[in-house]
Amino acid sequence: MIIGPRYKKARYLGAPVFRKTQTQKYALRVQRKVKIGKHRSNKSEYGRQMLEKQKARFSYGVSGRQFTNYVNAALAASGDNAKNLLRLLESRLDNVMVRAGFAPTRSAARQMVSHGHIRVNGTVVTIPSFAVTAGDIISIREGSKTKAIFGKLDDDLRAAKFPNWLTVDAGSHEIKITGEPALDMTELLFDIRQVLEFYTR
Repeated sequence: MIIGPRYKKARYLGAPVFRKTQTQKYALRVQRKVKIGKHRSNKSEYGRQMLEKQKARFSYGVSGRQFTNYVNAALAASGDNAKNLLRLLESRLDNVMVRAGFAPTRSAARQMVSHGHIRVNGTVVTIPSFAVTAGDIISIREGSKTKAIFGKLDDDLRAAKFPNWLTVDAGSHEIKITGEPALDMTELLFDIRQVLEFYTR
């Protein structure tokens, strides 16, 4: 997915949705912009909902069409639509790689997966959007363990904090899905309720 200049995109969205914008340097840059009077104009309700949708899809690094498909699936499923949508997004293999500390960003995770470095239950999977389920075991292909992309993995795993639905074996470099993805909605960079309202207007 082509994103373009990340600083510019994050300023427009009003949220640090990319890793390079989650730094003190970026925060100071935004503060300077505000001080010289560059505020976003007031938006309509539709505009605010559209903005939240964009924040959501850029947070997970998915295309507009993919995101719409996830929303439609969430709306069609029973239960809480917001939790359904988060479960679908969090279950993506590239997202799990990030949550488990195996990749610093979703773009890096997509590269790992698409290049054939990652296995799910012993089978190489090359589709970053592959949906994992409880009981699945994710590992690095044996021939890929010495690749430069995994050179700092041990250090990264020591510093990582894992969600309670993942179990990470730092010694064998394996991830086990132990339950359904769950995320505190207060930690999100977007308002998921407004996202859903955008699609159900």
